[in-house]
Amino acid sequence: MDFTFTEEQQAAVEAARAVFCGVAPDTVPSPALTPGAVADDFDRALWAKAAASDLLSLGIDAAYGGAGLDPIALCLLLRESAKVLARLPLLETSAVAMAVQRYGHAQLKRELLPAIGRGELAVTVAANGRTGHDSAELAVTAHPDGDHWILDGTQTGVPWAQTCDRIAVPAHTAEGHTVIALVPRDHQGITLADQTSTNGERFAELHLEALRLDASAVVEADGAWEWLRDLLTTGTCAQALGLGEAVLAMTSQYTGKREQFGHPVATFQAVAVQAADRYIDLRAMEATLWQAAWRISSGAQSALPAAGDVAVAKIWASEGVRRIVQTAQHLHGGFGADTDYALHRYHAWAKQLELALGPAAAHEEALGDLIAAHPLSQTT
Repeated sequence: MDFTFTEEQQAAVEAARAVFCGVAPDTVPSPALTPGAVADDFDRALWAKAAASDLLSLGIDAAYGGAGLDPIALCLLLRESAKVLARLPLLETSAVAMAVQRYGHAQLKRELLPAIGRGELAVTVAANGRTGHDSAELAVTAHPDGDHWILDGTQTGVPWAQTCDRIAVPAHTAEGHTVIALVPRDHQGITLADQTSTNGERFAELHLEALRLDASAVVEADGAWEWLRDLLTTGTCAQALGLGEAVLAMTSQYTGKREQFGHPVATFQAVAVQAADRYIDLRAMEATLWQAAWRISSGAQSALPAAGDVAVAKIWASEGVRRIVQTAQHLHGGFGADTDYALHRYHAWAKQLELALGPAAAHEEALGDLIAAHPLSQTT
């Protein structure tokens, strides 16, 4: 097996590092000190810089002005962005672009993809369902009406819905089919109620009431939502990996300098063992992430569908990133809780990523259902 990345994927990593190298995690107010959201909008200056460096068009085909790279490249990009807590709808916009490119009709591709690549169009996704615990596609109903679709329902926890240009909303029909509606933020029939995420970002509860949307803005292809959902979950795992790597590096630097009894605390066995355990978590998070990203990118067949690998990756990401930040707080002592130090922000983001799109327990249940539905004897 070849675990190396292609030259194009490695070039994407270098481009991402060049864009994100100047980002300071504490350039906006702390979520621990700010009532409500830490900012009204995502980082527009960084968004423009990412667009100018062609990061927003990496996964878009050359026919629409992009580089035509795969979900693995997107995960590499998200890994770098999470190391500095980049406040961007990078995952949501890029994942929707890839889904539209794969499943959308020609008119929708021409309308959205070039604009996304140029940074002119930001897209978010309503992927948390009505309560955050139910399936997102069941929270909104959709029924066709001539050349339009009528949408009704509520979705919670939609990131940056107040400032993104479009909101991708999964919705189910009376026949049980799922479509993806790309709803303009200011469309008639849409109401947004402010929410604040665990990491202090501006989220919204989305209400749709008899919203009448042109059919040209709806992706109706079979499997589109399932593919987009798996990509969003895998991208979240990439963010958890990048954040965990940054936190472990911070912990290593701190414990290497902090002395007790005349020696750096990193030389104490108890400290070294805890740090080593978290390193093992990172390697498990990394291996399961690339397995899931490879399944989505290649479409390769296995004993379980790709959703099984995605569930395994999310289980490790959720549990691993939580253990990493908890150990970091412990090894930093009181300094880890200092709001002038970046670690508390990483902790808040880690908790957000742990629960985003389903915590470990939810994916363990999903994995169990997949195993039950696909016994190995049927695939041999």
